[in-house]
Amino acid sequence: MTVTLTTAGPLPSEKGAENENTYDVTVIGAGVVGAAIARELARYRLRTALIDAADDIGNGTSKANTAILHTGFDAVPGSLEARLVREGQELLAAYAAETGIPVERVGALLVAWDEDQLAALPRLRAKAERNGYHASRLIDADELRAREPHLGPGALGALEVPDESIICPWTTPLAFATQAVRAGVHLHLNCRVQDIAGDADGHTLTTSRGPLRTRYLVNAAGLYADEIDRLLGHDVFSVTPRRGQLVVFDKLARELVGHILLPVPGPAGKGVLVAPTVFGNVLLGPTAEELDDKTDTASTADGLHLLREKGRRIVPALLDEEVTAVYAGLRAATGQEDYRIQEYPGLRYVAVGGIRSTGLTASMAIGHHVMDLLAATGLDLAEPHALPPLTMPSLGEAFPRPYRSAALIAEDPEYGTLVCHCEQVTRGEIRDALTATIPPHSLDGLRRRTRARGGRCQGFYCGAAVRALFEEARP
Repeated sequence: MTVTLTTAGPLPSEKGAENENTYDVTVIGAGVVGAAIARELARYRLRTALIDAADDIGNGTSKANTAILHTGFDAVPGSLEARLVREGQELLAAYAAETGIPVERVGALLVAWDEDQLAALPRLRAKAERNGYHASRLIDADELRAREPHLGPGALGALEVPDESIICPWTTPLAFATQAVRAGVHLHLNCRVQDIAGDADGHTLTTSRGPLRTRYLVNAAGLYADEIDRLLGHDVFSVTPRRGQLVVFDKLARELVGHILLPVPGPAGKGVLVAPTVFGNVLLGPTAEELDDKTDTASTADGLHLLREKGRRIVPALLDEEVTAVYAGLRAATGQEDYRIQEYPGLRYVAVGGIRSTGLTASMAIGHHVMDLLAATGLDLAEPHALPPLTMPSLGEAFPRPYRSAALIAEDPEYGTLVCHCEQVTRGEIRDALTATIPPHSLDGLRRRTRARGGRCQGFYCGAAVRALFEEARP
C-alpha cells in the first residue's frame, strides 16, 4: 500500500512522467462530501488528488453539525436534495455497519406546541409520503408524554419518524478519505487554491503550495464553493455562511432524551432541536444566523441565551444539567432550497455547491451523482474495482470500546491504560490515531479521532498527557 499524503512544501511531481504532475481528476475540498467523491473516484484507475486549505479532512462544516442521519422525510419533494438524501441514507447506513462508524436509530419526534403546529403535522406526514418515506405516524399527547416523560408542559402531539438516526460526524469523512488514500488517491492538505487557469486540456491550479495540473476538476469547497466557481468564470450562486451555535450537555443528561426532538418547521426554518449523540451527550441547537464572515464560528451570549430559552420549553430539566461544551458551525446557505450541483462539459468541471446540513447523509449519493456528471463531461471511467476493506475505531458510547475488552487488553496492555478518564480513551487508541493512514496534525484533530479531551473536564486533567503523546509522535 503506497500512501501519498502531504501537508507542507511544494506539491510532488512525477519526474519523467509524460504529463508531469498532472492529475486526471482533482477534488477541491476534503469535507465529508469531497472525501466521499474522492472515495468514489478511487474505484477507478485514475490519478486523483483531494486537496484542502486546512490541515485535516472534515475541518470545516463537516466537523460542527448536528450529526443526524436523515431520512429525507421533510425535503422538498422532487428536489435533487430529496433524492440524494434518500439514497444517501441507505448507502451510509450500510457503509457505517460495514466499517464500524457508530449509528444509533433513535427515531425523531416533531413536537407540536400549539394548535397551528398540530394542524401542520398531517401535512408533514403527507410530505414524507411524497418523499417516499412511509413509516411516519401521528401520535397524540398521551403517547408523546409516555415516550418522552421529560418533555415540557403543553405538548399537544407529534409526528414520529422512527428511522431518523444519529451518527458520528467525525469518523465518517475520515473513513471516506482513509479508504480513498489507501486506494491511491493523493491527499494534499494546507493547500489553498488561489487561482485557476483553464485550457483545452484541463486546468492549472495556483495553490499556496505551488501549481497543480489536472484534466478534470470537482469543486466541493463548501463555504468557499462560490469563490472557486467564480475562478472558473461563473456567477451562478453565492454562499452565505449560516452560523449554528450548539450546546453539548453532560452524559448525565442522556436519560432525559430518548429521541431526536424536532420542532415543527415554520417560516423562519427548522428551528432548534434536542438530540442525543453517539458519544452519550445531549445536543441543544442550532441557531440560524446569516453572517458575512466565513470564518466566524464564535459562540455568542445572545445565541446561547436563545438556546437556553428554547431548551427550557422542550426539556426543562435539561437546563439543570452540566454543560460540557459549546460550539458553532457554519452551513453553506445559498438562498435556494436545493443543492447547486452542475456539470460543465466544456470546462471538464463539476460544481458541488449549497450542500447544507443534509450533506453528511447525502454524501455517498452525491459521490455517485458526481461520477455520473464527470462521465457526462467526457471522463473515461472504464470498469470500477473494489476498494480495500476498512474498519474504523468505534467512538460510540453504545458500542464496544477498547477499555472494556479484556481480550484486547491482554493482547496489548496499552488499551488498558486510560489517558482521558472522562471519555475513557486509552494510550492504545491515541497511538493508533497518531500512526494512522491520515494522522491528526492538531490536538483538535486527535480529539475528533479518539474523543480525548472532549469530556466534561475539556482536557483540564488529561490535556498535558495527551499533548505529550501528540508531540512525541510529531516528526
